[in-house]
Amino acid sequence: MKKFYVIVNPVSGRGAGELAIPRIEDALRVAGLEHALVRTERPWHAAELAQQASADGFDVVVAVGGDGTANEVLNGLMQAKAARGHCATMGVLCVGRGNDFAFGVGVPRDLDTAIRTLASGRTRTIDVGRAVGGDFPQGRYFGNGVGIGFDTVVGFEAQKLKHLHGFMAYLVGALRTMFLYFRAPLVRIELDGRAITQRALMVSIMNGRRMGGGFLMAPAGCPDDGLLDLCIAAQISRRAVLRLMPRFMKGTQGTHPAITTERARRVKITAEEGTLPAHADGETLCTAGDRLDVELLARQIEIIVGAETVKP
Repeated sequence: MKKFYVIVNPVSGRGAGELAIPRIEDALRVAGLEHALVRTERPWHAAELAQQASADGFDVVVAVGGDGTANEVLNGLMQAKAARGHCATMGVLCVGRGNDFAFGVGVPRDLDTAIRTLASGRTRTIDVGRAVGGDFPQGRYFGNGVGIGFDTVVGFEAQKLKHLHGFMAYLVGALRTMFLYFRAPLVRIELDGRAITQRALMVSIMNGRRMGGGFLMAPAGCPDDGLLDLCIAAQISRRAVLRLMPRFMKGTQGTHPAITTERARRVKITAEEGTLPAHADGETLCTAGDRLDVELLARQIEIIVGAETVKP
């Protein structure tokens, strides 16, 4: 019988993680799943717990939280794999705000459905990205995507909105950001040997499809195709940003003249003027970096998914 190690971020979703624990434990018992459950106590604790659980022989390590918790568990499993050559399967139960990683890989948003999915054992093997630079010269893994520029500042602003959560927090954060971050840096973007130099208000480097709980940065993205999907926004007016927002919600921004889309395995971004605020899966990489190196590692992690995985 498979052994499950369930890592709960109790403060995720403004306390939804803690509140969900009895429901999760009851459902796991009903499903007959042997498990241990532990709460995180500090930043990066989930990564440490996931790495140790994999080393201890647990078959599945489950992240219970939002994108940040999933990112830490992913990092812990990748560290376990680097040390031993293999790692546990990953599971996700969504109790956070955005849950963009789960959306991209095909994990059901509904908690009861997702718990039944864990029992089904259906998996897919996904690619994993790695970003080096900023506060992480040693590198940080990501499952969904890296954001540079405008959308990173949106995330910073959304975190300040204690009375809002999920997509609405990001939407209001985007409106605020138009007045705080609007001078696009001049960047050099190197893509598998090609180079683009331009002023870029935003660069999204996606393994998944969505950021901010509702903005489809890479509508055709697929987390097991061996390629990163890039969405690059040039310097545009505030009015143009407002007009573009509905397109990002629908995933139709690619036809706008200010948007460039690319695909690559390796991406290097250097700020020639200005700085690069950046995040990975919503977790801060740097507030004012000058260079990031991003690569995609093909078929790294096995993850339990729904009966119908996301296929754009």
